[in-house]
Amino acid sequence: MSQEAMPSQAEIVIIGGGIVGASLAYHLTKLGKRDVLLLEQGQLSGGTTWHAAGLVGQLRSHESMTRLIRASTELYAGLEAETGLATGWKNCGSITVARTEDRMTVLRRTAASARAQGVEIEVLTPKEAGDMWPVMATDDLVGAVWLPGDGKANPTDLTQSLARGARRGGARILEGVRVLDVTTAAGAVTGVVTDRGSVKADIVVNCAGQWARKVGRMCGVDVPLHSAEHMYIVTGKIEGVHPDLPVMRDPDGYTYFKEEVGGLVMGGFEPEAKPWGMDGIPDDFVFQLLPDDWDQFQILMEHALERVPALAEAEIRQFYNGPESFTPDNNFILGEAPGLRNFFVGAGFNSMGIASAGGAGQALAEWIVNGAPTQDLWPVDIRRFDRFNNNTRWLHDRVKETLGLHYAMPWPNRELETARPLRKSPLYDRLSAKGAVFGSKMGWERVNFFAGEGEAREVRYSFGRQNWFEAVAREHKAVREGVAVFDQTSFAKLLVQGADAAAVLNRICGADIDVEVGRSVYTGLFNARGGYESDLTVLRRGPESFLLVTGTAQAVRDADWISRQIPKEAAVTLTDVTSAYAVLSVMGPQSRELLSRLTDADLSHEGFAFAHNREIDLAYAKVLANRMTYVGELGFELYVPADFATGVYDALFEAGADLGLRDAGYYALEALRLEKGYRAWGRDLDPEVTPFEAGLAFAVDFDKPGGFIGKEALSEQRGKPRHRRLVQIVVQDSEAVAWGGELVLRDGRPVGYLRSAAYGYSLGGPVGLAMIQSDTAIDARFLADGAWEVDIAGARLPARASFKPAYDPAGARIKV
Repeated sequence: MSQEAMPSQAEIVIIGGGIVGASLAYHLTKLGKRDVLLLEQGQLSGGTTWHAAGLVGQLRSHESMTRLIRASTELYAGLEAETGLATGWKNCGSITVARTEDRMTVLRRTAASARAQGVEIEVLTPKEAGDMWPVMATDDLVGAVWLPGDGKANPTDLTQSLARGARRGGARILEGVRVLDVTTAAGAVTGVVTDRGSVKADIVVNCAGQWARKVGRMCGVDVPLHSAEHMYIVTGKIEGVHPDLPVMRDPDGYTYFKEEVGGLVMGGFEPEAKPWGMDGIPDDFVFQLLPDDWDQFQILMEHALERVPALAEAEIRQFYNGPESFTPDNNFILGEAPGLRNFFVGAGFNSMGIASAGGAGQALAEWIVNGAPTQDLWPVDIRRFDRFNNNTRWLHDRVKETLGLHYAMPWPNRELETARPLRKSPLYDRLSAKGAVFGSKMGWERVNFFAGEGEAREVRYSFGRQNWFEAVAREHKAVREGVAVFDQTSFAKLLVQGADAAAVLNRICGADIDVEVGRSVYTGLFNARGGYESDLTVLRRGPESFLLVTGTAQAVRDADWISRQIPKEAAVTLTDVTSAYAVLSVMGPQSRELLSRLTDADLSHEGFAFAHNREIDLAYAKVLANRMTYVGELGFELYVPADFATGVYDALFEAGADLGLRDAGYYALEALRLEKGYRAWGRDLDPEVTPFEAGLAFAVDFDKPGGFIGKEALSEQRGKPRHRRLVQIVVQDSEAVAWGGELVLRDGRPVGYLRSAAYGYSLGGPVGLAMIQSDTAIDARFLADGAWEVDIAGARLPARASFKPAYDPAGARIKV
């Protein structure tokens, strides 16, 4: 126990002295914060950190996550010189090997992604990989990749070094102090109660590792993570193993290897994990391990022996079975908790805490000091989860799968299978009976496609055309030439009401939403830097009533963002009404004809113009109809009270039989929207993308009274050359398949990557949206003068780049 006296107050209290808490304290002091108090219930690094394997692989599928890891490597490389304490950091590089052609396709895609993100990488033959890692068998390998910037570190030493740096910056660190409660008042955190007294605080940060869920519950904050057993062995010396041996990963064998004192550390991520701590994590579980479990470890050992035959004769010096916390989607949790101001979380690192801690601590410190994230952190933002994600039984079942995702094949469109189904549309059973194949988003079961007679009701994964290609072509054709219905009940729906609703929303939204009742406005919500916090549609329903419709995954995030911008004195309420309404989107040239058979309302262009909404009688129900499209054809979104949904759906199909009415799913929707170049938040738009870069400046009103959040930053950018632009890319190969993430080249040089991609059935080839960067201005001439290519798993295919949508409804015909 620390002998230093417990202070009665501090500006910032950090709960947890693992590597993440130490990194946060270090970075807060670097940003000028001196009144920082870190409380650790045991000893620094004594929870999960001390038994981590210490691997640091810098490349991630999301650009911003790669930046975080690279920030870690830069920090670790110079930390020992700064603090005088060894960190064990060694820039030894890493090799990842492929046993199958599919895995080699993944590695070639990885190589292209690395080049797009500026990460050094090299594709190797099996012989070249064997030359770099001579103790492994290579006879069954297809190839490998080499990342020279990767490395390894000693987790305990690294934590102590960060802690020393934090102390030198003014932070106080007390060990042997257990937090018993987190106190709050008026929707904000006020401090903590410990076994050594209470501490008042302006900000409290939950970096409690496996105990983070418990700490969150002290103040009503959901931190969805669950512990699972994670095992590795340490061998005695093995001939041929030397200190400079790279880290080696064999994902087809679920295993990783690193050198340690002339021997090897071998561990991995088995396909089905073993959850732990169902009754809670003991507070005194410090520097402890769980019993050896060779049965659970067997699958890893068998594959490891195939890769490194010398393991059969090696001494097993120690078996480590240390629990670690995992999240429902295998990404860690960062940020300010929704619903409780000044309470932040940095936890759930899914066995990637050492690699992520340096950058994550820096990002979280910047969020705390600046009052908002300084970069796109959506993949790890705590607001990507809802309350149901913290259900104990659901977490237990989901974590069995997510641990194994580390080395599972990252198939395009891969869906998680455990803890489903969870949230269902009122139409779920009807759609299922008609061949629906569902995916899951924010817990909602959403139709990906409809299997036809004799077609498999599943996704058969591959990197080429998957088994649903023809089914989606039929749905796509119906939307372009006839009429189709999409069940989009999962749309998040927020009702904003009150005397000040119009004024407050107009300050939050970039477009002018103070329009006449019955108008619908597409708008961005911007941060102070002018980046997209969200994009959504605002339906004005009355003088003091607005319905905001946003993406399925954004319900918690958008509600939190909007709520934080509402002044305390404003007469405004925000209510999540997502589950109150089903949404049936009727899309296609025949949509007006279909709906006219069920209503007396005037649906003509003159009587019901684009971007208008009104309540109409439809069949036996009253529904809110919104003339809007996300597919580039005539269409109406129908917001139907949930209890009327099945009746309206049945009436549509009865009335539309002779029109060839068809159900359609989200795979078709993705292809349709990309042909028209419609953007999607979280992929094409994010907090670092401005409307000028996105090509959406037309949806921003710079002249409306009162301005809007982000106007100042965006005004400074008006009229200036663009060195970063979102462009539509069409691959000139009808047989190619792009999934997103592919490298885009201009005149043979990397300039960006596809943020979204699908097969454009109307265009006869892959289509996507790419963020392009260049030192020279990106304008129409820049696009026209360049020779464009897309790297699809190592094959460079010619492409066209354009600011304008490639699909022209007036002249395009479907090619199937």
